Amino acid sequence: MRNKLLSFIIVALLSLMLPSGAFATSLPDVQINIGDGGGESPGTSALSILLLITVLSIAPAILVLMTSFTRIVIVLGFVRTSLGTQQMPPNQVLIGLAMFLTFFIMAPTFGQVNEVALQPYLKGEISQTEAFEQAAVPMKKFMFSHTREKDLLLFMNYTKTEKPASYEDIPLTVLIPAYAISELKTAFQMGFMIFIPFLVIDMIVSSTLMAMGMMMLPPIMISLPFKLLLFILVDGWYLIVKSLLLSFNI
Repeated sequence: MRNKLLSFIIVALLSLMLPSGAFATSLPDVQINIGDGGGESPGTSALSILLLITVLSIAPAILVLMTSFTRIVIVLGFVRTSLGTQQMPPNQVLIGLAMFLTFFIMAPTFGQVNEVALQPYLKGEISQTEAFEQAAVPMKKFMFSHTREKDLLLFMNYTKTEKPASYEDIPLTVLIPAYAISELKTAFQMGFMIFIPFLVIDMIVSSTLMAMGMMMLPPIMISLPFKLLLFILVDGWYLIVKSLLLSFNI
C-alpha cells in the first residue's frame, strides 16, 4: 500500500512539473552500445584504444630522436652554460628556436614523407602499413647519413642483424638508437669547441684577480660582461646557427 501511495505521489509531482501533454508523447528509443559493433570483443577494442594512446604519448620522444632536434637543443644549452648567464635565454626560447631550426632542416625530408606516404594514404591509394613503410625510407636516409658506422655496428652486432644491402633494410629499432648516440657525440664535440674561448676568458680574469689580491671577489661577476661582449662582437648566435646548419649540410 505504501509503495502504491509513493508511486502515486511521484506521478502527481511529475504531472505538476511537466507541461500538459508531456506524458502523451512517446519518448524515442535510445540505445547506447559499447564497442565497435563488429566481430571483435569489447576487450579488443579497449586494448586498441589503450595502445593508440600509448603510441601517441611516446610519439614526441620518438620524433625528437629521429630529427635534428637533439643536436640543436644540446648545442644551444652548451652556449648558455658557457656564457654563464644562468637562465638567459630561458628554456622556452631555446626549445622554441630548436624546434623551428628543426623544421627548417627537416623540411626536405618531411616533404618527401608527405609526397610518398601521407598524400597517397589520404587519397586511399595505399594502406596504413604501406604508408608507414614508405614514410620510414626518407627518415632512414636522413638518420643514416648522420650516423657513425661504429655506433650502427654496436646495435647491429647486439641484435645479430645481418649486414643490410642498403640503409632501407636497416630496422628502425637499430637505426634510431645508433643515430641518437651519434647526435649526442656530435653535439658534445660542438659544445667543447664553444667552451674553449669562454674558458680562456675565465682563466684570464681569475688570474688577474688573484694577482691583484681580490680573492674574495667571484671571478664570474667580472668575466660575464667580457664574455657577453665577445659573444656580441663576433655575432655569436649567427655563428652558432650557421655551424648547426653546416653540420647538417644545409
